[in-house]
Amino acid sequence: MTDLSVNVDHVATLRQARKAAYPDPIEAAEIAERQGATGITIHLRSDRRHIQESDLARLRQSVKGKLNLEMATTEEMTTIALRYGPDQVSLVPERPEEVTTEGGLDLLSSGERVVAVAKQLDAKGIVVSVFVDPEPRQIEHLLSTASDYVAGFEINTDSYSSAEGAAAAAELQKIAQVTAMGLDGGLRVFAGHGLNTANVGPVASIPGIEELNIGHSIVSRAVLVGMEQAVREMLDAMG
Repeated sequence: MTDLSVNVDHVATLRQARKAAYPDPIEAAEIAERQGATGITIHLRSDRRHIQESDLARLRQSVKGKLNLEMATTEEMTTIALRYGPDQVSLVPERPEEVTTEGGLDLLSSGERVVAVAKQLDAKGIVVSVFVDPEPRQIEHLLSTASDYVAGFEINTDSYSSAEGAAAAAELQKIAQVTAMGLDGGLRVFAGHGLNTANVGPVASIPGIEELNIGHSIVSRAVLVGMEQAVREMLDAMG
């Protein structure tokens, strides 16, 4: 079984649109866990457009499964991660003008910074993952330079999620290929970005993918049918 970590960022997006006290991402996280999610994911961005540091503090106290913090490799975010001690940190690229994360980290150009941050987090017992595109060269570089401090990687599934037909099948093959590479190298493998109930099944069925991180499609569906049903529908689609 592939685990589901529900990203509650966009519950906070709705809240921040009115600077109100609701909807509360902590309540959404509690509902998701009750429905079978094994973890909760949040991205604390430098611009604080959705999740706030106070949300991280409260989630650290309330999440019963794994709390996964997505963050950029900045000194500010490293300090915050060390302060709250999430179970896992997923290092992601970040640009102020982006609507959402636009691609994976390029470890060939930013690997030194990734290793520097990963060393600090690993020393405090925080599991470190990196968000990368399904490119063999990225996994090869990770295995050769950072595997002492990075426990795994999350595959960016955006290209797969945006494709159809033969193109989607080709992207799925890339995901399977880098999954096998990571497993052979002793790394844990996660995946996510753009996944929904219509396309998640083939990814969830790839042997070795431990967990899927899914947020936008679940929260969007929850607006119409409620968080409980939205999470159950995703788990059902994962098989």
